[in-house]
Amino acid sequence: MVVSEILRIKGTVLYTTRPDVLVLDAIRVMVQHDIGSLVVMDRGRMAGLITFAEVLKALTENDGVLGALQVSDVYDRAPLTAEPGLDVMDLRRGMLERHARYVPVMDGSTLAGVVSFHDVAKAVYEEQSFENRMLKSYIKDWPDQGHET
Repeated sequence: MVVSEILRIKGTVLYTTRPDVLVLDAIRVMVQHDIGSLVVMDRGRMAGLITFAEVLKALTENDGVLGALQVSDVYDRAPLTAEPGLDVMDLRRGMLERHARYVPVMDGSTLAGVVSFHDVAKAVYEEQSFENRMLKSYIKDWPDQGHET
């Protein structure tokens, strides 16, 4: 399975923000849509990613106050990204190594979507469940090899 298949299954609704938006407004969007990240877009190009991890770090560094902090003050400017043709197991390995919970999928310079660790885990689980069902079906239908009981 490749990353583009995950996007096809989950859909490609994109939630984005600009660098000049208040962090609090970005949080409101994430809460409203029950998502954990927003892609930061600047002049039509992906500039980075803001997740709850960056928000929590900013809260910690500012004694629990976000005040006038803008997305540009806190977002990750170099998030892990993936290409649509990347194998899901390679993506999973990269996410584990970088502790990345959300990965923008880039088709060249075009943002194709975002996959979460949850999306990857679900895809791997479903793929393994399908393979298990196929193997069980194959074993169940295994031709008798002439053994008498």
